[in-house]
Amino acid sequence: MHHFDYVDQQILLHIREDARKPFSQIAEDLKISNSLVHQRIRKLKEQGVIRKAEFVIDEKKIGYRTKSYVGIRLREARYAESVVEGLKKIPEILECNYVSGNYAIFILIFAYDNQHLRRILYEDVHHIEGVAGTDSFICFDTNFKRPVSLDSLVKKDKYDQ
Repeated sequence: MHHFDYVDQQILLHIREDARKPFSQIAEDLKISNSLVHQRIRKLKEQGVIRKAEFVIDEKKIGYRTKSYVGIRLREARYAESVVEGLKKIPEILECNYVSGNYAIFILIFAYDNQHLRRILYEDVHHIEGVAGTDSFICFDTNFKRPVSLDSLVKKDKYDQ
């Protein structure tokens, strides 16, 4: 378990808002030293709390007009890992999760259009050994998307002690 104090929480809030924000600006905003910001970010990276900084690309603006969540049923549970390995090879699949319920795996696909989605499903996903079937859920629009809350990190840490 990672222990966060107020400074860690505030640094995480700043870099989540803009990962390219200079450490010196974060230090100035928080009224702490630049070296403290560097130390804390290094510590958070070492702990695996911060994995990477990346640009967010708007999928629609580069031509991906169809977004679909897909539930995958397996022939048998023993196929789970090999199916996931096969799914990793399909670049249009952006997320893959083991889930409970009617499906073993739930994936997120971005496709250019419905025909492209059909090709991905029928020619790629369904050809992976162990896939018994799929159900697709077309996403018309994303109403909101947000990262996990950081507002209660300090409070949560107190409960875990």
